[in-house]
Amino acid sequence: MSFTTDLVRNVAIAGHGGTGKTTLFERLLFAGGGISKAENSESGKTVSDYTPEEIERKISIHTALASVKWSGKKINLFDTPGSSDFTGNVILAFRASEFVLLAVDGQSGVQIETVKLMRSLERSGKPHGVFITRMDADRAGYERVLEDIKEKFKVNPVPVTLPMGSGAAYKGVIDVLSGKAWFAEGGEGAVEKEGPVPAEFEAALAAAREHLIEAAAEGCDNLMEQYLENGALAPEDVQKGLVQALAGNKFVPAFAGVAPKNSGLVPLLNFIAGAAPSPAAAKDKARDSAGNESEIAIDPAKPLSGLVIRTTYDQFSGKLSWIKIITGKLAADSEMVNASEGKKERVGKLYTCQGKKLEEVRELFAGDVGVITKAATLKTNDTVSAGDTGLAFLPLKLPYPVHSIAVNAASKKDDDKLGEFLVRAAEEDKTFRYLFNAETKETVISGMGELHINIILDKIKQNQKVEVETRVPRVAYRETITKKAAAEYTHKKQTGGHGQYGKVMLEIAPKARGEGYKFENKIFGGAVPKNYIPGVEKGINEGMAHGTMAQYPVVDVEVAIVDGKYHPVDSSELSFKLASRNAFREAMRQASPTLLEPVMNLTVFVEDKYLGDVMSDLSSKRGKILGQDSDGGISEIRAEVPQAELLRYSIDLRSITSGTGSFGVAFSHYAPISGRIAEDVIKAAEAFKVQEEDE
Repeated sequence: MSFTTDLVRNVAIAGHGGTGKTTLFERLLFAGGGISKAENSESGKTVSDYTPEEIERKISIHTALASVKWSGKKINLFDTPGSSDFTGNVILAFRASEFVLLAVDGQSGVQIETVKLMRSLERSGKPHGVFITRMDADRAGYERVLEDIKEKFKVNPVPVTLPMGSGAAYKGVIDVLSGKAWFAEGGEGAVEKEGPVPAEFEAALAAAREHLIEAAAEGCDNLMEQYLENGALAPEDVQKGLVQALAGNKFVPAFAGVAPKNSGLVPLLNFIAGAAPSPAAAKDKARDSAGNESEIAIDPAKPLSGLVIRTTYDQFSGKLSWIKIITGKLAADSEMVNASEGKKERVGKLYTCQGKKLEEVRELFAGDVGVITKAATLKTNDTVSAGDTGLAFLPLKLPYPVHSIAVNAASKKDDDKLGEFLVRAAEEDKTFRYLFNAETKETVISGMGELHINIILDKIKQNQKVEVETRVPRVAYRETITKKAAAEYTHKKQTGGHGQYGKVMLEIAPKARGEGYKFENKIFGGAVPKNYIPGVEKGINEGMAHGTMAQYPVVDVEVAIVDGKYHPVDSSELSFKLASRNAFREAMRQASPTLLEPVMNLTVFVEDKYLGDVMSDLSSKRGKILGQDSDGGISEIRAEVPQAELLRYSIDLRSITSGTGSFGVAFSHYAPISGRIAEDVIKAAEAFKVQEEDE
């Protein structure tokens, strides 16, 4: 059965690890009739945690997609991982959804990943709500957690459901919108039962309803005028206002429940079906061939377009391409264009997901998400369309990897097998990167943390039967100069017949950091003919490829050829290339060269109690603290730290913060180093060169 755009709802469930997201996802599928029996995470049989690595570790690693049919709507649910190591999966789910539901533990309240996710949602303006889980736990507190959210994010969550008690006294929830109570029945397969609101909760319901009506009035000016004049709104106006207010991200709805008891789920599904934003109210962003960005409304009336949000490989179905349809509709047994590759792609069968289970459909309308199998040219971030529109949807905005290791197969015969696996892993997970660094002669893999990388390595060992050796990767240092210098060099060689002759005089000068390389031809009077100048540039480039201190590439230098001499018979482009390479190196030795190291922008999120230890550790790592904000017990530290000091930072931070801290990095700039640090880098480079020669 196909659902038109107005009948689709896309909801991502996210939150800190251990807040019960997968259980909530599983129980919503059960409550909505998507599955006949709900499993718990420990069983290894849940709809969303179905890969071997998830079953073994009992955590979510990948985003899973499933749907339920509720009140005539198709609700697509995305279950996302809670660990920052798998943040790429959260980002793809956010991109595909028009509403995000953050799971927040009823005991612990707001935790570090909650902070990061909420700040991201606030920056993007994505409509979102919160579901307070585990209301039957000791010390659970709905009002306390809402105050925690209010304090940390300066938002005022509006209760849509109210818990009837907490801890052992928990009975169920009250649906503020309908004024009905839903009682938890308690059994594994028991569903919550509707009933009248107990008298003890009537006052709380009345107060919550006032807040909900106020939120609805914020939806549009006309409703606000009615509310101010009459002090109330008709039920249909409340519903209309909530839809508009939530689509405009003007309020944060709050829900409560106990998912393992199937409690709080029916009112949540009712709200999603009735008030969560329709894809028709949303837009996506695209860029034209000139680089201009524009917003594209999700519209079924326009020709087909969509974005590939994920690529996976299944042992039975082969390559799976997840596509969010932005405009038009995608039909089975049709043809489309992979606009990113400029190639036609045949669509055979079309599917939706129930976890790992694929369910065949005939068509998908704008706003929906589906799967194509065995699409040869499609990869994550590709734009698909009915024809060549010149537009490409913006790619997923993924973070910079924070943890890298150098790898090689223990046995040379496994090198190709290892390489093939890493290429496929990088295609499936865009936060995982694999490259051969020609500069350091290493194969380096990078990910979002030690756990992320270890899971990749375990899959290589278990699935590919390849033993992998690992080590800390070498840092890509650079060299530059600090003053002007000049040098000349004559390349002269006589071997019988035509010889080789070329003489050049070069002047070099430093440029500002990050300005790169500039070449200038200052020859006058034909001392060096123009047809030899390309050879001069090639020689300079070769000289810059390996500096004079530690053989690292040279950057931020201006080079000019000011004089030279040629021979009418023996000169050639090769002669001037060799002369220029040696002249550059000689000039560099005289220009007070210095080493440069990469410096990273580091953002660390930690609980306040670890703030002093983290700051002290960063100082010991030659870090420069740029700023620090603390709100509600969680601190955000911004610093600049040399990359060499961060190669094992995911391990260090986990040790300092008992596994609760998280961080992000991005390249900032290169900065000079000297003294003992520079000496150690030069020694290490010399040792590496000797090792290469021995091999």
